[in-house]
Amino acid sequence: MARGLMKRTVCAKSIFELWGHGRSAGELYASLKNYPTDKMLPYLQSDSTYKVHIHTFNKTLTQAQKIKKIDALEFLPFKGKVNLKNPEHIFWILEDYGTNPNDVPEEPIHLYFGRWIADGQRELIESYSVKKRHFIGNTSMDACLSFIMANHGRVKPNDIVYDPFVGTGGLLISSAHFGAYVCGTDIDYNTIHGLGKASRKNQKWRGPDENIRANLRQYGLEKYYLDALVADSSRPVWRKGMLFDAIITDPPYGIREAPRRMGSQKETVKSVERSTENHFFVSSSYHLSDIFFDLLKFGAEHLVMGGRLVYWLPIYRPEYTEEIIPRHPCLKLISNCEQMLSSHTSRRLITMEKVKEFKDQDESSYLLDDQYMPYRGHSSFREKYFSGVTKRIAKEEKDNQK
Repeated sequence: MARGLMKRTVCAKSIFELWGHGRSAGELYASLKNYPTDKMLPYLQSDSTYKVHIHTFNKTLTQAQKIKKIDALEFLPFKGKVNLKNPEHIFWILEDYGTNPNDVPEEPIHLYFGRWIADGQRELIESYSVKKRHFIGNTSMDACLSFIMANHGRVKPNDIVYDPFVGTGGLLISSAHFGAYVCGTDIDYNTIHGLGKASRKNQKWRGPDENIRANLRQYGLEKYYLDALVADSSRPVWRKGMLFDAIITDPPYGIREAPRRMGSQKETVKSVERSTENHFFVSSSYHLSDIFFDLLKFGAEHLVMGGRLVYWLPIYRPEYTEEIIPRHPCLKLISNCEQMLSSHTSRRLITMEKVKEFKDQDESSYLLDDQYMPYRGHSSFREKYFSGVTKRIAKEEKDNQK
């Protein structure tokens, strides 16, 4: 179970079976002597190989210091042979010297000894880094957060995963890494077709092969790519029924990208864009509260039973209460985690699971819910976000004048 967990997580570096710990070397050795011998012996047999590794936090030890600490463990009943290159069992000494690099104590404040079980997937953060990615946009999701979202969605091989605000496809990549087939939609014609201005510094226009498919090809995941469509997430484009095992998305909340939907000449039109020679796009404003309630309704209708909806919800911290989290009778709230954006704003990673089949009467059930109104205020999230930025700049200027 521990190895299975570590095959997925990007949050943990390693996992160990703890044999002993203490606040000093003496306490550590006493703890190790109290550890049941019958639990140690299977890994200390004469026909086995092992090595001992030392890892320090906030301090660097010389090789001589490391050897001295390893030799001090000679009271443990090691019977096997040392093999530094390919041992069967690896034991770690972990020493914690605190978190202040300007005040490193002579001796560690915590010591641990244990048997290494498995490493996490931290290297995925670097290998899938947005900095090295072929096709990026203003809001491309950080690789670490993408994998966290895929894990919250319990994405597994042969799932079908959908992102209704797909952008440059960053969230599709992490799901495809875990063997899911991926697809998405976006209202932005230029982004879906890889046209227009580039988001990279020192690059004016996007290249001929900058698109979502090229991103998946870059990581050897193209076989998992179903397609991306130019579509408005507020309008029904999918046939009725349960289609997706997970919906994983990061809706626009008006900071780097404006939330918008298809407009018509009858509405108060926000803008008319010319994407290509023959393509005109008429957009109108799309309130944040409507985005999230449309998303929940879509998830309730199109997720399989037990399928998960994972999305980011921006909030203004002084006004936040758990009651404002949008709800739907077909979806159960599984988790609600915060990522700070500033002193006054943050976004919550919301995970919901489908627990009830969608019926026609669930179509607008949220409109009758008391919890629909509290989130209404968050349609002004953008104004509140920038009002905080303006106040901070004004305060800094005032402080500089003193």
